[in-house]
Amino acid sequence: MIFQISIFALITCFYIAYFTKQIFLRKKGIHTNRLAKGRKPPKTAAIETALLAATYGIAAIQYASVFFSRFMLSLSFPFSVRWIGLALTGGGVIFFVLAITSMRDSWRAGVDETQKTSIVTRGIYKVSRNPAFVGFDLLYIGSALSLPNIISIISALIGILLLHFQILEEEKYLPRAFGEEYLKYKSSTPRYFLFF
Repeated sequence: MIFQISIFALITCFYIAYFTKQIFLRKKGIHTNRLAKGRKPPKTAAIETALLAATYGIAAIQYASVFFSRFMLSLSFPFSVRWIGLALTGGGVIFFVLAITSMRDSWRAGVDETQKTSIVTRGIYKVSRNPAFVGFDLLYIGSALSLPNIISIISALIGILLLHFQILEEEKYLPRAFGEEYLKYKSSTPRYFLFF
C-alpha cells in the first residue's frame, strides 16, 4: 500500500508542476505545448505526435497502475527494487521541477521555429542539457519499478525511446536557433546527466 500511496503522490506532484507551469506561462501569452503544432518536417511531426499521445497515455497507465496493477499483468519485484523505483520517481519530480523553474519563460515542449526563446545554461542546465526529459525518464522508470506490471514497463520503455527521438530532433533545431552559443554548451554539458 505504501508504494501505491507514494507513487500516486509523486506522479500527482509531477503533473501538477507540468500543468501549473503551462497555465502560468499561458497567462503571459506564452504557449508552451508546441508538440505536433505548426509546420514541421514530417519526421519531426510524427515523433512529436507519438510523444504527445504517449505522454498522456503513460500518465493514464501510471494512475491505473496505482489502483489496478493486479489486473495489468503485474510482476513480483523484490521490495529493494520497488524502493529504488520510488527513489527514482522522487528524483524525476525533483529534476523536472528544477528544469521548469530554471527555464523560466523559455520553457517549451516541441520544436517551434516561430517562437524566440533564450538558451538556458543556468541551474540544473549546468549538469544536463535535457533535465526535463531526465525527469520524465526517471518518473517512467521509477513508477514502473515501484508498481511493476507488463503494461507500465512497456509504456515506460516506449516513452523513454520517444523522448530520446525528440531530443535528437531538437538537437537539429537548436544550432539554428542559438548558433555557436549552443554548440559550445553542447560540447561541455552532457545530453542527459553525468557522462550520458
